[in-house]
Amino acid sequence: MKYLIVIEKARNGFSAYSPDLPGCVAAAKTRLGVERLMKSAISIHLEGLRAERRRIPVPRSSASYWEAPTKRIGGSARARSRRA
Repeated sequence: MKYLIVIEKARNGFSAYSPDLPGCVAAAKTRLGVERLMKSAISIHLEGLRAERRRIPVPRSSASYWEAPTKRIGGSARARSRRA
């Protein structure tokens, strides 16, 4: 099974979580470090669920990116307010 890992830049490094595994989180100084820790955290989390004979969540999360246009059309609102 593949679980989505969301990695975010934090004040002192990086943090990560998996939306399909509530409470499964990690933090590290580097992106690579948090990825490694998160993969380990998921493994440990799933082992714990199995040991307690609890249901293993089916991965349902996905991600996609949308690239916002960088070209301005008609100028900014600030520029228009100066012309008024």
